[in-house]
Amino acid sequence: MIEMKLFEVYNQIKTEPVRAKGVYLYDTKGRKYLDFFGGHAVISIGHSHPLLRKNLTKQLSKIAFYSNAVFNSLQVKFANKLGKLSGYDDYSLFLCNSGAEANENAMKLASFHNGKKKIIVFSGSFHGRTSLALAATDNPIIRSEINKTENIIFTELNDKEKLNSIFAKEEISAVMIEGIQGVAGIKSADEDFWNFLKKITKENNSILIVDEIQSGYGRTGKFFSHSYFDVRPDIITIAKGMGNGFPMGAVLISPDINPKIEMLGSTFGGGHLACVSGITVLDVIKKEKLMKNAYEAGNYISKKIKDFELIKEIRGKGLMIGIEFHSDTQNIRNILLNKYKIFTGISWDKKTLRILPPLNVKKSDLKLFINSLDKTLKSCTHSDSR
Repeated sequence: MIEMKLFEVYNQIKTEPVRAKGVYLYDTKGRKYLDFFGGHAVISIGHSHPLLRKNLTKQLSKIAFYSNAVFNSLQVKFANKLGKLSGYDDYSLFLCNSGAEANENAMKLASFHNGKKKIIVFSGSFHGRTSLALAATDNPIIRSEINKTENIIFTELNDKEKLNSIFAKEEISAVMIEGIQGVAGIKSADEDFWNFLKKITKENNSILIVDEIQSGYGRTGKFFSHSYFDVRPDIITIAKGMGNGFPMGAVLISPDINPKIEMLGSTFGGGHLACVSGITVLDVIKKEKLMKNAYEAGNYISKKIKDFELIKEIRGKGLMIGIEFHSDTQNIRNILLNKYKIFTGISWDKKTLRILPPLNVKKSDLKLFINSLDKTLKSCTHSDSR
């Protein structure tokens, strides 16, 4: 008998979580794992948060979904809460289903606005796996021929001279930049470059798009990572942490941009269950002061591990941390997973470990991770010296 096979999306960890609570996962054998990866930074308020379970169950008994062809007051409620907590209540909101979809629509909206078609992105960027988002992603291995376009121009982070030369030669619709580059290994532009981006896009009637899909929603200690600088993007894209596991994406749009009806569209975006998830996440982030916790927890980790053996550099803000080692992280990650039962994340930079736990992580969980990492690195050092 022939059975349908699953398409292999990732090189998977052969552990299946079947239950989760807070910052912990439990596999089929009942083994407990500390989740310091958060499913690619998706888990913002912790696994199986009781308020989220309660609100989703309640909504499911009413109506689970209907398309955007009808009015949904939950979308209005969500937008109001998001505007207030993020500080962008004068912006408008387009709801969709994923980060890639958000970025696709952001680039399209920029082109609609100024009639231009060239988009500048940066080396190390990851903006998604749909067509144009993938074209703007700096990984030729996952980009097929149909994804390639002359409308995407790559340049280096923090290189003002190169950016100036591109603007001098090309009609640029938008510059798109991640608040903090996640997949590249937690790398970011410096403050001077952010100020330069704001200036050069304004002078050239171009749109500044900031991709906060992984770095947003309180993960860095502020609602958006770009809020550490004096910059207000024309367009902001968000996803991952929005629904704490329920698929959500969105585009925040400056009042200077005037989108017309049907310019953007989505069947599933902002459905009833999605909005309830999004509303609950915002309420929990505010009530439990998770941005403050993320900031303090990140500082605590960085301070405690800065002198550990084998660590070359610690990057990031809040609970978006990149730990770069002097060699490949595979052995370190395997020991943390198999011996100490801790999930961590990798990056394209094979020497960098990504740390992205839920924002409600406790000090006892931080200590467990720090102690386990310390023992892991000491065992690696001992092994290398023999």
